[in-house]
Amino acid sequence: MKIEYHIEGGNFSAAGSASSEIKKILKQFNISPFLLRRIAVALYESEMNVVAHAYRGIMRVEIQPSGIRVVVEDEGPGIEDIEKAMEEGFSTATEEVRQMGFGAGMGLPNIKKNSDEMRLVSSPGEGTRLAFSVNF
Repeated sequence: MKIEYHIEGGNFSAAGSASSEIKKILKQFNISPFLLRRIAVALYESEMNVVAHAYRGIMRVEIQPSGIRVVVEDEGPGIEDIEKAMEEGFSTATEEVRQMGFGAGMGLPNIKKNSDEMRLVSSPGEGTRLAFSVNF
C-alpha cells in the first residue's frame, strides 16, 4: 500500500494530520502497540520538521508486509550541518516556532531512535530528503 501526503510549511493547524491518518491505517493491520508508537513518533517528527522549517514537502509512505518505509522530501532552506542537527537540543527553529512549543531540537534524534534505518540528505538552499523505515 502506498500513500502520499502533501505538507504545507508553516501550517501548524494542519500539522500532524498526515501522521495521524497513517497511524489509523496501521492500527487496522494489528501492529503491536510498541511498533505503532515508534512509527507514530517518527512520522510526527518528520512531518513537523517540514511544517516548522520548510516551504512545502511530500511524505511518501509504503506499507509492506515486512514494515513501513517513509520518504519525506521538502523544499526549504536545507540543513547546513547534518551532524550538528542530529544532536539532541540543537535547533534552527525561529523564535515564533519555539513560542508555539516546537523546535526543541529533538525531531531528528527522535526519528533516529524510533526507526530501524534512517538516511538524511540535505542541500542548503534547496531542501532535505529524509528516508526511514521500521520493520514489523
